[in-house]
Amino acid sequence: MVMWRSIVVFLVLALSASGVLAQERSTRTLFEVLFGSGNEEQQSQPQEPVTSQPRPQAQPAPQPRQAEPPETSEVEKSDNARRVAVFGDSLAVDLARALERLYADNPEISVREQAVGSSGFVRNDFFDWNAAIEDEVIADSFDVAVVAIGINDRQALDGAEALSDPWRSAYRDRIDAFLADINAAGKEVVWLELPPMQQPSYGAAMAQISSIHKAAVNAAGGAWVETYDRYLGEDGGYSADGPDLNGNIVDMRKGDGIHFSAAGADKLAFYIDRAMGSGGGGRVSLSGSTSEVADLLAGTDAAGMVRPPYQGLDQMRLVEMASFVQDLGGAAQRANDLIVAGQATAGTRGFALEDMLDAPVGRVDAFGLGRAETIIENPGGR
Repeated sequence: MVMWRSIVVFLVLALSASGVLAQERSTRTLFEVLFGSGNEEQQSQPQEPVTSQPRPQAQPAPQPRQAEPPETSEVEKSDNARRVAVFGDSLAVDLARALERLYADNPEISVREQAVGSSGFVRNDFFDWNAAIEDEVIADSFDVAVVAIGINDRQALDGAEALSDPWRSAYRDRIDAFLADINAAGKEVVWLELPPMQQPSYGAAMAQISSIHKAAVNAAGGAWVETYDRYLGEDGGYSADGPDLNGNIVDMRKGDGIHFSAAGADKLAFYIDRAMGSGGGGRVSLSGSTSEVADLLAGTDAAGMVRPPYQGLDQMRLVEMASFVQDLGGAAQRANDLIVAGQATAGTRGFALEDMLDAPVGRVDAFGLGRAETIIENPGGR
C-alpha cells in the first residue's frame, strides 16, 4: 500500500510540473524542475538584454611589400638616332618589344611599333598596308622597315582561292608595290621569314606564303631573315621550346603554336640586329653585342648547301651530323667535290682482292709477297 501511495504522489507531482515545463527552457529536464538545478538564484536576478556584439575580426597578416617594378634602363635617344619601324601583324608586336629591349641602352637606335593585329596583304578592306606604307614614306617616319607579316593571309584574294596561281600573282603584286615604295624612299627593309607552325596544314600554307615573300624581298634587294630552320626541333618538326641565346632550353613559342614567346622574340631580335647591321650579311651588331651565332661552315664551299637545322649558339650538331670521320688512305675532299656527279672519291673507288697480293713491299698487308716499290725519301720522318 505504501508503494502505491508513493506512485500516486509521484504522478500528481509530475502533472503539476507539466505547466512549469511548458514555460521553462526546452533544455531543462524533469529532474531540474522537481529538485532544482542550483541556478535558481542566478535565474531570479533580472537579466540584462543581450545585445549582439560584432565579433572581433582577425587582423589580416601583414603582406610582404610588393617589389617596385625595376626601373627601365632605356637611355634617352639622340636626335639622329636610327629609326626602326616594325610593320606587320601580331607577330610584329612581340618582335617590336624584343627589339626595344635589345636597343634599350643604345641611344643611336629607336624602335617604333607599327603592328596591326589581324592584318595582312589580302584583306586591304580591313587594313591597307600598301596605302599605309605610302603615308609612312611621305611622313619620313622611319629609316629601317622591319616586316613580320603573313599569318592572316591564307584567304581568298580578288575572288581567287588562297594559294592558287591567280592568287599568287595578285599577292606578289601587292608585296612588290610595298617594297617598291620603301626602295623609292631609299629606306632599308628587313623581312622576317614566317616560322614553323604547330598545325601542319596551316604551317604548310605559311611556308608557301613565305616563299613568295622571299622571292619578292630578294628581287628588291632587301635583307631576308631566316627563322624556319632556326626554330625547328631536333626531329625537324615544330618545337615549342629550344635554346635561347645563352644555350638554355626555354619556351620559344606561345601556347597557340603561332607566336613567339619573349625568349623566342629576343632570339629573333638577335638575327634582325645582324641583318640591319650589315645590309643582310649578318656580321655587324647595332646593339653592341659581340656574341655570334657560330656557323662552323662559314667561309667554306659548304656554307651555301642545305644543312641540318641549327638553333642558338649550340652549333655542335652541325659537326656531329657532318662527322669527323674520314676515309683512311683517302685525301680530304672539298665540299664542292662531293656534289659533282660521277666523280670518284676515296669512298667510291673499287677494290679488288688481288690488290692485297700486289701490295708494296713493307706495307702491312704485303705479307712478304708484295711487289718491289720505289722507296720514297722521307728525311723529316713524317
